[in-house]
Amino acid sequence: MNSQEETQNEKRAWREVKYNEKFKNAFRGLYVIAKTTRHLWIHIMSALVVIAFGFCFSISSLEWIALVFAIGFVFVTEALNTAIEIDIDLTSPEYHPYARDTKDVAAGAVLLSVFTAIIVGLIVFLPKIFNMI
Repeated sequence: MNSQEETQNEKRAWREVKYNEKFKNAFRGLYVIAKTTRHLWIHIMSALVVIAFGFCFSISSLEWIALVFAIGFVFVTEALNTAIEIDIDLTSPEYHPYARDTKDVAAGAVLLSVFTAIIVGLIVFLPKIFNMI
């Protein structure tokens, strides 16, 4: 076997292992998020309350789509924030102002996503609440 064939076999084997491990690694990532993110339970409880309100108010399909995307947006930004914090802790264990800035910007992204989700929730639910009153 020549070196080109060996290289192709190595690439193929790496791709197969990677493909087989994708979901396992992704679920491990979710576990890491759950284990390391202090505010995750607040997001989960908020999402459950919003979902309950959605059922109580019999919201439309488009409203469900907006809420699902808003909820997902918060969870995705929280996951990215967690990944950035883990990386910064690894690459900059000593205090550095740029490391602090990086963490603060990532946390700010989570806050922006939460504000966006709140606005979406208000757009969906305020008219329904006002109609009840």
